[in-house]
Amino acid sequence: MSRVITYDPFRNFHSIQGEINRLFERGVNSSCDQMAQQTMNVDIREDENQIIIKADVPGMEQDDININIDNNLLTISGERKFTDEQHKDKYHRVERSYGRFSRSFQLNNTTDVKKITAAYNSGVLEVALPKLEEAKPRSIQVQVN
Repeated sequence: MSRVITYDPFRNFHSIQGEINRLFERGVNSSCDQMAQQTMNVDIREDENQIIIKADVPGMEQDDININIDNNLLTISGERKFTDEQHKDKYHRVERSYGRFSRSFQLNNTTDVKKITAAYNSGVLEVALPKLEEAKPRSIQVQVN
């Protein structure tokens, strides 16, 4: 008795797609070594006076975080270094992210760039982007004649 085997050309599609995804997730290849580009998760909220960006940067020192503004582009960047080099070969698993990170945000014309502040507490960076006075909502009293 012979078996009929049907050919499915898309049978390996999911494994190929997984390989392509892993290829792009591996990170940036530098001339010295391969360093994974880590992501920085943020929450952004707005009220009538300001926009607040809260960014997760756990395990960082305040001096290792950079905030730059150039042409209305706010960039938060830094580098989380692997500090246990002497025991590097003894780790069974390393799941925490190390390496450089960077996120940029386009600021609108309503941001008062001269009054931007930043605070770092318990692994969370909070950047306050105050609005210009003329950009804040205001109410106008209607007068009756």
